[in-house]
Amino acid sequence: MIGRKAAWLALVLASACASCGYHTAGHSVQLPENVKTIAVTAFVNQTREYRIEQLLTSSVVREFATRTHYHILNNTSEAADATLRGTVLSASSTPLTYNSTTGQAASVLVVVSMSVALTDRQGKVLYQNPSYLFREQYEVSQDLTSFFEENSPAFRRLSQDFARTLVSNILEGF
Repeated sequence: MIGRKAAWLALVLASACASCGYHTAGHSVQLPENVKTIAVTAFVNQTREYRIEQLLTSSVVREFATRTHYHILNNTSEAADATLRGTVLSASSTPLTYNSTTGQAASVLVVVSMSVALTDRQGKVLYQNPSYLFREQYEVSQDLTSFFEENSPAFRRLSQDFARTLVSNILEGF
């Protein structure tokens, strides 16, 4: 009797899990089938962070090129079936923790806010997110002889995370 209940429970759980909507990344493409070429324009930088828009744009282009079958253009073109535009809305670096002995920052939090939109040739929005927010933390070296400015590598890691997330969101229709 207990064996039957356990088998019935296993069957119910298996059928519930089978319909949970799980899918493998990249297999639930929501873009129209006629989209074969995507133009990724240089992001607009509304911050004082030097070249952050170039870093984000190149990371997105690289991610599309390596993860998808789409032909990627680096600028707006008549040949593009869709165009991705982005704006860096804000970028900040804020001390997170301090060294109790020296009073200097021990770790820093980098935060970048972006807005992106993917539109087709007619201007129809295929994907849009006006409020991407990404964070990256790094430790500040306290040894002056081995000091290395970690701000730029932190922005690079953040841009790679953003590109992975953006491409996944577009491909999976989120």
